[in-house]
Amino acid sequence: MSKVIAVLGAGLGVSVARRFGREGFRVALVARRKDRLDTLVEVLAGEGIEAVAFSADLSKPAEVPALVEAIRDRFGRIDVVAYGPIGGDQGFTPAAELDASTLEALTPLLLLTPVEVVRAVLPEWTERGEGTFLLAQGYSAAQPMPHLSGLGPVMAATRNYLYSLNAELADTGIYAGALTIASLIARSEVSAAAQAAFESADGPHFPIADPDDLAEHYWDMYTKRDRVEQFHPESLTPRAPA
Repeated sequence: MSKVIAVLGAGLGVSVARRFGREGFRVALVARRKDRLDTLVEVLAGEGIEAVAFSADLSKPAEVPALVEAIRDRFGRIDVVAYGPIGGDQGFTPAAELDASTLEALTPLLLLTPVEVVRAVLPEWTERGEGTFLLAQGYSAAQPMPHLSGLGPVMAATRNYLYSLNAELADTGIYAGALTIASLIARSEVSAAAQAAFESADGPHFPIADPDDLAEHYWDMYTKRDRVEQFHPESLTPRAPA
């Protein structure tokens, strides 16, 4: 039976689906907008890649078990999860203006749901002795920057969790890795909004990344399993404190 990747979030969705699909993976595409998902399924079908759309609101962690079960019912298994659902409605907030309600609104999608996804797939992966969880996150998770807070503190908590998860599962055949993106993503909904935030902020201005290049990082991480975190571009990998 061919392997299955569940792509949760449409930011890198079609590029990741295409990259893994070329290797024989079947694809579960998960996002809120059913119409967009159906279009992506048709595009992938035209390229000979089997894909199925699952409409879900990933900001609701309680719905994760039912979503994972629906994917299993359709495909029989899940081998890889690629999680990266940041969209145009998640924005940056200066740290001096940050409040609890802003963090509370960001936490389900960026922290609670990925934890619940891992909990839902881990029994299957533990029984099989194999599985991969790939997380896409923004650069502010690893490198705090003035005026670009809000997302960063929540993603930093998820990054902390992922590092612990990677170490705990290192000898089980299960791999967890993070792709930390110090770039805007071409052809993504979030790109225009983020570009405006960067241009108005007193901080670094990031390049535009091709999502196909980011999907290639995912494939390399999946096959090599030799690092917890991959930065793109690599030149912006933060240096450890002296």
